[in-house]
Amino acid sequence: MTAAARSNGSEPAGDRPFDVLLCDLDGVLRVWDPKLWPPIEERHGLRPGAIYSTAFQAELLMPPVLGQISDEQWRLAVARELAGEYGIETAAAAVADWAAPTGRVEPAALALVQQVRAAGIRTVLVTNATSRLDRDLAALGLDEAVDAVVNSSRIGVVKPDREIYLHAAEVGGAEPRRCLFVDDTPANVVGAETVGMTALLYTGPDMLPVVATTLGLELAG
Repeated sequence: MTAAARSNGSEPAGDRPFDVLLCDLDGVLRVWDPKLWPPIEERHGLRPGAIYSTAFQAELLMPPVLGQISDEQWRLAVARELAGEYGIETAAAAVADWAAPTGRVEPAALALVQQVRAAGIRTVLVTNATSRLDRDLAALGLDEAVDAVVNSSRIGVVKPDREIYLHAAEVGGAEPRRCLFVDDTPANVVGAETVGMTALLYTGPDMLPVVATTLGLELAG
């Protein structure tokens, strides 16, 4: 076991170390090109970083990822926040352009997920997301890539709250100690460890062999 993966509790029994792979979406299976956003802000006359810094402030972001409001309502709230500086028409147009992309699939990560499923290990996507998640997964061709999806906005709990990990383990049909959790956010990794899971901090595709080995597999290809 590497230093990045810390096992909690007793050693799992059986022929394989884990029954379930719990995997984050953004930063693991889906990646975003940071070059997408500056041209949108420039085209609409917004200062650099205006949309991101507005949309991801906690008071605007938490309601949609907790399922208290829809994705559409969140983006409208972002436009209204920006309207004070740029006017509602400009702000709405900029937010619409910002909302249009769906990111892209990381093919190497998807290949590993497919290999894991083929080996009989259940795969569960665990993500802090809005009501738009199902649409994005379908657009990316990921709607059938995993056995199950745990969306924070559906259950009203976000990572790193312990309840989302316990719920994900239940969805996967395994005890927490039989789950391997993979995420690119350190706080989320720590959250998984606190409920007895083994967790890996994902830093990019170079981590995929480590994920495979931790699951008792050899990375294909």
